[in-house]
Amino acid sequence: MQQRTNSPSRTGRLSRRGFLAGAGAAAGAFSFGFSFPLPVRAVAQAAVKEVNAWVVIQPDDTVIIRIARAEMGQGSLTGLAQLVAEELECDWDKVRFELVEPGENRRRDRVWRDQSTGGSRAIRGSQEYVRMGGAAARSMLVQAAAQGWGVPAGQCTVAKGVITHQASGRSTTYGAVAEVANGIAPPTGITLKDPKDWTIAGQPAKRLDTLDKLDGSLVYGMDIAMPGMLVAIPKACPVHGGKLKSFDAAAVSGMRGVKHVLRVDDETVAVVADTFWRAKTALDALPIEWDNGPNANVSSETIAEMLREGLSAETEYVGNRAGDAKGALARSSRVIEADYGFPYQNHAPMEVINATVLWTPERCEMWGPTQVAEAALTALATAAGLPVENCEVHVKRIGGSFGRRLTTEYVTMATLIAKQVPGTPVKMMWTREEDMVQGRYHPVTQCRLRGSLDADGNLDALHMRISGQSIMAYMRPSIMTANGDPVTFQGLMPDGAEMAIGYTIPNLLIDHAMRNPHIRPGAWRGVNLNQNAVYLECFIDEMAQAANVDPLVFRRKLMANHPKHLAVLEAAAKGIGWETTKPPEGVHRGLAQVMGFGSYVAAAAEVSVSAGRLKIHRIVAATDPGYVVNPQQVEAQIAGSFVYGLSAMLYGECTVKDGRIEQENFDTYNVMRLDEMPVVEVITVPSGGFWGGVGEPTIAVAAPAVLNAVFAATGKRVRNLPLKNIDLGTS
Repeated sequence: MQQRTNSPSRTGRLSRRGFLAGAGAAAGAFSFGFSFPLPVRAVAQAAVKEVNAWVVIQPDDTVIIRIARAEMGQGSLTGLAQLVAEELECDWDKVRFELVEPGENRRRDRVWRDQSTGGSRAIRGSQEYVRMGGAAARSMLVQAAAQGWGVPAGQCTVAKGVITHQASGRSTTYGAVAEVANGIAPPTGITLKDPKDWTIAGQPAKRLDTLDKLDGSLVYGMDIAMPGMLVAIPKACPVHGGKLKSFDAAAVSGMRGVKHVLRVDDETVAVVADTFWRAKTALDALPIEWDNGPNANVSSETIAEMLREGLSAETEYVGNRAGDAKGALARSSRVIEADYGFPYQNHAPMEVINATVLWTPERCEMWGPTQVAEAALTALATAAGLPVENCEVHVKRIGGSFGRRLTTEYVTMATLIAKQVPGTPVKMMWTREEDMVQGRYHPVTQCRLRGSLDADGNLDALHMRISGQSIMAYMRPSIMTANGDPVTFQGLMPDGAEMAIGYTIPNLLIDHAMRNPHIRPGAWRGVNLNQNAVYLECFIDEMAQAANVDPLVFRRKLMANHPKHLAVLEAAAKGIGWETTKPPEGVHRGLAQVMGFGSYVAAAAEVSVSAGRLKIHRIVAATDPGYVVNPQQVEAQIAGSFVYGLSAMLYGECTVKDGRIEQENFDTYNVMRLDEMPVVEVITVPSGGFWGGVGEPTIAVAAPAVLNAVFAATGKRVRNLPLKNIDLGTS
């Protein structure tokens, strides 16, 4: 891997209130409201005081670092711990972790700040203040030791949790002075390390959340078991927006293990039983009558027709404009036009939606997975009808999410069920079928692209019309503007630190005709960057073909004003040997690049197509996220993002019939298998000076790089996904 870091140290200020808000509460802050097995590290922690909100050190020198962001397999838990440990100067082999509960965060004036985890922001959104937390703790520990020795703290050094006073030859450990350090005033100014001096961060440190997965001791939300616990299985109207008309509870109430048959809300019924299987069996047998409402006749075809109308309709929503694209296109004699389409896609994580809730008239608690712990706490309190200070969410690590648990409707549902069974813990679990049918789907869109070439074969004008669903109009209407949904234009914005386009085109118009079918959309990993990269990067290849110019050379002309975009594209192209080596016989190459979530990414793919069968041999990915906290995790994240992105490209499609999603399980919603996975090579070129994301950006370049290679192999343009619907035969 190539790594370059060059950034000045940063200085920040921390108040004693910020670090010690609620000091003394830590010992009891994380205890549950009733009996539940606690991790050994949490039991041990109850006997010691914290140094500050981020750091607890036990007498045996074990360092517990508190993590406020969600861990769902992406590795941010370890990355954040590395950043704290780097400034703390502790022994990484002695580091453990503890997840922060949102109620405790609230009680302590949000000392841990934002607990939401999405948009690849877990590390980049909190790196500065967690580093400050580690640095402040180090200062307090050193001061405690120096105070005991009666020497100036500036004469003391620390390495791997051992504090040394060289002049006297004395030394001590963090564990020995941790309790005293808790009473030391935190520093008023903190200077953070220059990343070039990192020894723990920036290294491929072992993950902290692996062992209990390997030995099976990790308790995911759906694994929770408690004394007297019941299991609730809900079922909502399969047509989104429809209603629950009636159900015959008497038909199943006498079945073995069934305790309750409940109306949850206007859409949902639930069976509560002593085991999952008994609840599911009864629910399957329950006579239910639905009112499917006005969307009962909607289909994929009618949705597609709605979107096609938007391709040529008038719209006021403009994401990027330069020059006069429409005028230039009207004047040009060399116009290329293509329509693309992107389907609904399901998050389909292995861990289905679940939450365990205990409700009493005085208190309500939830155990389960969420990406938005604070929003989940608010939803819990609202549904419970209790003050938020009487509620708590006990955050669990997540068995896959990909954006699905950014919503909280399932927290509300679980609470409404538990409220009808007071004093009893109720684990609400969705069946796989319910999880698939009641998803929050990657939005369906179409795109019409029209581009013109000047006399020299240069891209002179481009009009990119997106027609389709707005995620934020459904999820967060408060951020909608007079110009529509800003998330629609991810990767296409004229500038900015998040989603800027990588090309300078003299006449450019990128706009959006918002068309919102009834299917509920959501933030599917990578969000709108995914389809936008397919649309733009595949069409840029079409323009290069029309100009009879190599796709890399064609892009270079457009990227002179975008050096960071170009740098990763050049790195990927060099890595695959685009201009230096020929691929094996029958193997063809494709390129793609994009900026998303603050990072610059590119991919170069090698594929072959034989008898209509696609084989993806190799993908070289390049990324510039500014800084790399853990190189091994970056490699794993990028490889994993290709699994997700390529699965979607090959198979990911949710279709609609009679108003409802048709794909109810993995037999009809496929994912790629191990033998389909290409070799992935990762090149990191961190240029410093900014912090970008890792988990989502490279998903977006997986499909267009492969699709461009497919064209090179077959001469066929694939403009609608997934590939399972496309005949790649070359005859």
